[in-house]
Amino acid sequence: MKINFKNTNNIAKSVSEVHEICKRNNLSFTEIRKKVFEIILKYKKPVKAYEILDSLKNIDNKPSHPPTVYRAIDFLINNGFVHKLSSINSYVGCFHPNIHNQCYFLICNTCNIYMECCSDELKANITKTADNNNFIISSTTLEIEGKCSDCLKK
Repeated sequence: MKINFKNTNNIAKSVSEVHEICKRNNLSFTEIRKKVFEIILKYKKPVKAYEILDSLKNIDNKPSHPPTVYRAIDFLINNGFVHKLSSINSYVGCFHPNIHNQCYFLICNTCNIYMECCSDELKANITKTADNNNFIISSTTLEIEGKCSDCLKK
């Protein structure tokens, strides 16, 4: 599944979905959490925490503090609204929140564009491997680096 970052309808839809999920689950989708989520969704590439912090400063013209941003990111990750790409220490939005808890990412190591992918077959294999080893999965994020088709053409 390739994500279209230029489609602001997807962003508005995702924000609305997250708001509804929070309301149903008695979670507080505060203004700062909403702003951080919107910033992450609007980036075309994975975004680092300090880039989010800078974007917040540009929106509000008032200082934001790293702990505030990290708490908002933690909330978004813990509730399945954002994914952390550990290999590049960045964050990406989820355009289909709460539908899955296991996905994988194709990350272009030239331009940093990413694609979020879901595969029931891969999920089943990961679950089977964990079960066979008496292991309980708390989360799964598989990151595959390579080159996207646009970078390959260059």
